[in-house]
Amino acid sequence: MNKKYLALSLLALASCGKKEDEQKKNAAPPPTPVSLVAARTTEAVYYDEYPATVVALNTVELRTQVTGFVTGIYFKEGEVVPKGKRLYEIDQRQYQAAYQQAQADLRSVQANANNAEVNAGRYRRLAEQDAVAKQLVDNANTTAATARAQVAAAQAAVNIARNNLGFSSVTAPFSGRIGISQVRLGSQVGAGTTLLNTISSEDPVGVDIVVTQTDIARFAELQNSKVARGDSSIRLVLPGGKTYPLPGHIRTIDRGVNSGTGTITVRVEFANPKRELKDGMSAVVKVLNTQSGQRIVVPFKAIVEQMGENFVYAATDSSTAQQRKVKLGPRLKDQIVLLDGVKDGEKIVTEGVQKLRDGAKITTEVPKAPPAAPGK
Repeated sequence: MNKKYLALSLLALASCGKKEDEQKKNAAPPPTPVSLVAARTTEAVYYDEYPATVVALNTVELRTQVTGFVTGIYFKEGEVVPKGKRLYEIDQRQYQAAYQQAQADLRSVQANANNAEVNAGRYRRLAEQDAVAKQLVDNANTTAATARAQVAAAQAAVNIARNNLGFSSVTAPFSGRIGISQVRLGSQVGAGTTLLNTISSEDPVGVDIVVTQTDIARFAELQNSKVARGDSSIRLVLPGGKTYPLPGHIRTIDRGVNSGTGTITVRVEFANPKRELKDGMSAVVKVLNTQSGQRIVVPFKAIVEQMGENFVYAATDSSTAQQRKVKLGPRLKDQIVLLDGVKDGEKIVTEGVQKLRDGAKITTEVPKAPPAAPGK
């Protein structure tokens, strides 16, 4: 009899254990501990960045127009030279001699022309008295006309010789910085072929960027707007990360779009009084985004990406997490701009987002640690 009661008791205990297990399985999961931050509206100023290259607005390769040997170099490499400064001299002796010869030839033909003119006048006076044949008068007039043409030709030869003599001295076409000389004293140079040096202007400079054709209207508007002193619409970041202190403005938008890439080149102009910007330097142009202004921002760690879409979890009044699809703006350090999906003041989950699902219960209380087992 006692054995029968014992068996029934064991069955009852087993049945109770199964019911407790089923209750545990069917019980709602405990609220997920999370941290909340209120979405806030703030002045969000952000820029679009474009890789850029500094270019001189005026660059000239110096080449001589005459052939000869370099007999003089009159500058220090890398210095700023004023317009008209003599830079190189090509051996002038043959060009000086040619100029003198041309002048002598001119004086000779001028003398012949004067004599021909006197003779022609004499024959014309005799013809008025019928004292000379008309053919002789015609010949004298022809000789005088030929002599005048020879004077014009000799004068042109003098001009050519004078120009060649002048070309033997190479001067700076504008004020700018001269580079490293490509020739030395005694080097032989050819007319129009030998590169002597390169000179480029430095203040102001251009900075070229490449933008998509969809941005043409935006940059055209920037080009037509007046840039006030201290304007921050266009900024330049130097290779070391330093922001250039002076603002820029749109100087030129290229004539056409590259059909292969759908892009167009835009040239931005910056003042360069301290010569910090060098031709060929790489930089980054930052253009103020048109959506800058009062925007909703939340911590970047609140963003959850799923299947190419972005979401946040917002806390509702019933302590549940509601999944919200959001449209992202630019990132501002550890914050990010939300263009759509969240309103100012809403509580956004920033910690524990990976454990959440839509409609999950949440709590901001830190779970208590289980009590320590009593020592034996």
